[in-house]
Amino acid sequence: MTSPASSTTAPLWVVTGPTASGKSALALAFAERHGLEIVSMDSMAVYRRMDIGTAKPTAAERARVPHHLIDLVEPSATFDTARWCAAAAAVLDDAAARGRRVLFVGGTPLYLMAFFKGMMQGPAADADLRAALAAREAAEPGCLYAELQRVDPAAAARIDRRDQRRIVRALEVLQRTGRPISEQQHHFDRPDWLRPCRIVGVQRDRDELHELVRERTERMLDQGLLAETEAIERDGGFSPTAGAAIGYAECRLFLRGRFKDRTELRNRIRRNTHQLIRRQSTWLRRLPQITWLRPDAGIEALATVLQAAASDADRR
Repeated sequence: MTSPASSTTAPLWVVTGPTASGKSALALAFAERHGLEIVSMDSMAVYRRMDIGTAKPTAAERARVPHHLIDLVEPSATFDTARWCAAAAAVLDDAAARGRRVLFVGGTPLYLMAFFKGMMQGPAADADLRAALAAREAAEPGCLYAELQRVDPAAAARIDRRDQRRIVRALEVLQRTGRPISEQQHHFDRPDWLRPCRIVGVQRDRDELHELVRERTERMLDQGLLAETEAIERDGGFSPTAGAAIGYAECRLFLRGRFKDRTELRNRIRRNTHQLIRRQSTWLRRLPQITWLRPDAGIEALATVLQAAASDADRR
């Protein structure tokens, strides 16, 4: 295994995969064995108090391995990809200064692509335009996503219909530049990387994932996901991005009387989690650089993949 103080030219290490694939447990065991620190690559783990629905690492797990980019802001705050990339770069620099190596772990493909491929240099935010789009959405829920499907279907296919921040940004870019945002993200398709990396994807069979999602949903509801959601609503509330998180979005609707019972709530969470898994898998399978492993492959198999990346860097 390459030492934690290895050359900065060595590829960075990433463990990713869809929700419920088992990536976090495998990465935690690997990081503990090799003295690494974990950089969370989860767009919802940045929010404090959103613990149950995001399946954050427990206090005991964080004691075993240092974790970064968790619990950064309140659920009412806005937090975007650019801010996460800046925070990740700062963590990376700090770890290098301390002679430590990090392992990026998480299932948010946009964070992975933006940090390792680079951010799109789009137009600055237009507050008036965003306010107008938000007003349209408030008057006719779902209209912005329907418009995005018409004007930029490629972008709509990659964006969750509940992710209002990204939907608004895509429409804003189109109106400000006259070109769909999907046509301006070609840097994601480049063969080169802004930051060289070695990516391991953790995968399970579809039937396994469905069973794990069923168990995960039951466990989160039993642990008090509804109460956690209600407490956040009472104390500051959710930003549009945080409020769209699967689990919390459905619980908020339930608390507003939109579902007939807890069975419907449970089924909605499961259905939306399956849809998220499909989107994550679609993103990740576009990357030929990923080496796929099953979660039961073990940390030695993971080490073999990452050591190969380090050896390649040493030869260069």
